[in-house]
Amino acid sequence: MNGVNRGSPRVLHVAAEIYPLVKTGGLADVVAALPPALAEAGADVRLLLPGLPPILDAVQSARPVIDIGACFGALRVRLLLGRMPGTHLPVYVIDAPHLYRRDGGPYQARDGGEWPDNQRRFALLGWVAAHLAAADADVTWAPDVVHAHDWHAALACAYIADHLPTPAASVFTVHNLAFQGLFPHHDWTLLGLPSRFMAPSGLEFHGQLSFMKAGLKFADRVTTVSPSYAREIATHEFGCGLDGVIRGRAGEVAGILNGIDEAVWNPANDAALAARYDAERLDGKQACRQALQASLGLDLDDQSLLLTVVSRLTSQKGLDLVLAALPALVKDGVQLALQGTGEPALEAAFRMAEQMNPGRVRVHIGYDETRAHQLVAGADVIAVPSRFEPCGLTQMYGLRYGSLPLVRRVGGLGDTVRDGATGFVFDAATPDALVACVRRALALRTDPAAWQATMRRAMAQDLSWAGPAHEYLALYQQARQSRAESPRVATG
Repeated sequence: MNGVNRGSPRVLHVAAEIYPLVKTGGLADVVAALPPALAEAGADVRLLLPGLPPILDAVQSARPVIDIGACFGALRVRLLLGRMPGTHLPVYVIDAPHLYRRDGGPYQARDGGEWPDNQRRFALLGWVAAHLAAADADVTWAPDVVHAHDWHAALACAYIADHLPTPAASVFTVHNLAFQGLFPHHDWTLLGLPSRFMAPSGLEFHGQLSFMKAGLKFADRVTTVSPSYAREIATHEFGCGLDGVIRGRAGEVAGILNGIDEAVWNPANDAALAARYDAERLDGKQACRQALQASLGLDLDDQSLLLTVVSRLTSQKGLDLVLAALPALVKDGVQLALQGTGEPALEAAFRMAEQMNPGRVRVHIGYDETRAHQLVAGADVIAVPSRFEPCGLTQMYGLRYGSLPLVRRVGGLGDTVRDGATGFVFDAATPDALVACVRRALALRTDPAAWQATMRRAMAQDLSWAGPAHEYLALYQQARQSRAESPRVATG
């Protein structure tokens, strides 16, 4: 193996968010759950996160590692090392008040506008990761593998490629190719990379800079969060303009299905629920259903099919299909409970649907973690009708809670739900196809024995991170071997 250590690797996970401190989507859940699973499997794992206020406030026993000084537009940058609350994993935090200590979200201000200096904010994240890889940020610990998550961390792969021979391999995971981190091309000088990285063979993408492309081009291995999504993004339909780059990596792109954190998502001990239950004791599931109806002001109708949605309200998630199908569904006896936030037109349309269907439709615009657990547990069916879906965690939560998922056959949805066996799957992105699929669920529910058997099959699946963690360990070894044999460098 050319001297590559076969033992458990030292792994640095680099990301912009982590549950429960900063969360805008499933990325935060993955970053919270995968590193502890890798540590459980024997890896020496650390995290690198930006010093956003919720992160700085929560990290325990933080101490300075190095005073970096002025860079990327910030006059004072320090690297801290502490422990994550709960898991106690070591975590590096970049303390750069000018760039990170702000009200609002990790990427946007309170008014919804992107932070104008996001390019610098997330270039710094990747730059620090590369210096940790080079063992000149913390002389006491350096990773064998830098695992960068989504566009926010992708520049780490380019900085590592610029500082060869860095021994650390890089792995880049695409959580959602649609969000690419695009910035004006003329701002490339802010990144501190040589001009050769700004060619089409590097970060240039149709006259802009693409952080996502930095990960796709320069990581030793690229992963996506499901096998089907790995195949889909190599096609024109799902490749978001980067399918040629992905096809160019060929056998170096792998799909590893996400798991879920079964310590957080477990109906047997979920404190958010009106009653606990498991596959052998399903009475609590009915109690959760009735409690959800009562708390939301839905009709206390035992005969209805209670369908829930917990989602960003976007066309990607297929929520316009739900709106178009809703009149037929309500007529068929379906109740809908929805939580989410997103496109203003969809938010307004769901509010109107609630007003037009009192007792049958309830909508919460916003996100509340406790309510999300209650919506998952109280549902008969949980819908994820996405137009594309890299992996999806909501349907996996539904499986765990015996709330049968109803999904489109795309990405990780098709990888995790077996039609008729553990849930319901449809193909066409049309309201008619959605209605037909819900009617199959309605028909099955008329047979209580068959319905409970389906619930138990769904709940029996192993959705933990143990299996994916071992797949990642094997992939890290491949990446280290690749780095040892032929490190990726920028050309052009």
